[in-house]
Amino acid sequence: MNYRKIVKDLNSNSLKPLYFLHGTEPYYIDLMAEKLLEVTVPDFEKGFNEYVLYGKDVSTGDVLNVARKFPMMAERQLVLVKEAHAITDLGQKEGQARLEAYAKNPLTSTVLVLCFGKPQDERKTWVKAFAGKGELHHFKKMYDSEVPEFISELCKEENLKISPKAIQLLSEHLGNNPQAISKEIEKLKINLQEGETIDADIIEKYVGVSKEFNVFELQKALIDKQVTKAFKIAHYFGSNSKDHPVTVNIISLYNFFSKVLLLHGLGGRPDAELSRILGVNPYFLKDYKRAAQNYSLSQLRKVIQALRLADARSKGVDAGNISDMDLYKELIFSFLS
Repeated sequence: MNYRKIVKDLNSNSLKPLYFLHGTEPYYIDLMAEKLLEVTVPDFEKGFNEYVLYGKDVSTGDVLNVARKFPMMAERQLVLVKEAHAITDLGQKEGQARLEAYAKNPLTSTVLVLCFGKPQDERKTWVKAFAGKGELHHFKKMYDSEVPEFISELCKEENLKISPKAIQLLSEHLGNNPQAISKEIEKLKINLQEGETIDADIIEKYVGVSKEFNVFELQKALIDKQVTKAFKIAHYFGSNSKDHPVTVNIISLYNFFSKVLLLHGLGGRPDAELSRILGVNPYFLKDYKRAAQNYSLSQLRKVIQALRLADARSKGVDAGNISDMDLYKELIFSFLS
């Protein structure tokens, strides 16, 4: 689901009387709340017809007392409750019953928005009541495979051009953290010259991610069995373990080569189908296919076993006094031997 499009399409002519926003991704909840604050009440009316409440400070009765007020000399008012999961009596049947009763017959001149910091049980009748007369959105965390597309779409919205390599670097560095990605894109936008493309050099300069020494470059070196390059990157990682945690990099390699192993059993299917099954961006599918060509099934099983062992040792299991650098070296030997 394109959550950003849901937010973008909000306007003053399409508002519902109820919004129930919850889930595991606060970025979209905050984004939608900001958009509702922007479009519901004009700036010159905000002092009279806009109320922002915090769950820990109010009961359901307090919220509904405000919601049942009529706007002052205006078409509508906005009542937005942040951290609604902390409403003092939300866990009580009486409080839920009050919310359910209001949701079944909401005041059309009030836009009531509940922003929850925790996922709510959509099977409960009071929650269903909000969905019946308004909008209920469950915002979920992105999968890692969705991050490149999110970065690409965000750049398009900002009229920015970005290279696939830059997308890959940002994905690795920031992971499935849309707040951090959005902030970095904003920072890049400020520093870019007109018409300039965000490439690996720009990422290295303004975000601080090395275009040479990162897990994707190590991954490519291992795919193509480039011994010297792999050991060079491993030495850099071992010397800068604080910025390049060995456990995180091992997990990234494990995820990649596990999918390469899966690819071996998928035969000659179309690329679009392979991308969907593997859960990878189509642009990067060529890396998986190249790895599948360079590593046999038996070699991949050996690689996966080596990664599992390295992961355990990086967490202190039968590790002895091995350093991160030596752990990287042993791992690379297992790939290239």
